[in-house]
Formats: sequence, C-alpha cells, structure tokens
Amino acid sequence: MSDEEHHFESKADAGASKTYPQQAGTIRKNGYIVIKGRPCKVVEVSTSKTGKHGHAKCHFVAIDIFTSKKLEDIVPSSHNCDVPHVNRVDYQLIDISEDGFVSLLTDSGGTKDDLRLPTDENLLQQIKDGFAEGKDLVVSVMAAMGEEQICGLKDIGKA
Repeated sequence: MSDEEHHFESKADAGASKTYPQQAGTIRKNGYIVIKGRPCKVVEVSTSKTGKHGHAKCHFVAIDIFTSKKLEDIVPSSHNCDVPHVNRVDYQLIDISEDGFVSLLTDSGGTKDDLRLPTDENLLQQIKDGFAEGKDLVVSVMAAMGEEQICGLKDIGKA
C-alpha cells in the first residue's frame, strides 16, 4: 500500500439527487415531470400508438410549478423521464421586510429568512393584507430542484 494521501476535489454535494427516473408511460396527470430542466406539474397526458416500427409516444403538457409557464414534451413511453422530488412545508410567517423577503418560523424553532414574497399578485396581496391586519398566517412553501417558493396561505387565527 502507498503511504501518500489522496485528495479529491469535488464540486458535487453529498445530498440526494434532485430528481429520480420514472418510465414515461407510468407518469399520470397531476404527477410531476422535469421538462427542459424545469420542475413541472402534468396537466395532460396523451399516448400515441406505435406505427409499424418504433415506440408508443407520450405527449406531456405540464405547467412549471414556480413560473406557471406551459411546457410540452414528447417521450417514447418505454424511456425514463426525470421526476423532481417535490416537498411542501408549512411555516408560520413572522415578518415581511421592505426588500421583499419574508421571515418564517421553522418547526425546530429557528427562522428561515432566505425566501422572497411570491410573484403571484393575488397571493402577494393576501399575505400583505393578512400581515397588516395582524393575523397569524401560515405559508406553504414548495421546494423542488434547489428552488423554493411560497405557494399557499392559511390563516390559523389567534392562538
């Protein structure tokens, strides 16, 4: 054995993968899929039959879960597609800063201060109005592929 030490330079993180493979033919409506590198929710799936040669094809119409843009993709049904790991977590809203960031209370009692207010006008207005009225608000945060965004709001009333 050699006595020299080996040092490896790695830019990869040790965390779990942002996506997992799933056969295209098994992805259904309301499931998730990665199209053009974006995590999307499937709104429509249609399958074309095979011709004389070749594979049946799945045509996916999906909406980006963060930008709400409509994306489409056609994949042979026997091939694998990337499916994002999507997590939804609820946090209590503590504060809204002037620069558009929110301060949230985590389950462990710490704070999370790296999230911006949502871009959806309706949701943004509900959060600002509710906070101004002094309501206890709980926001739902959707996380996928290293991105996070506030996607929902609940009023839990005064404790």
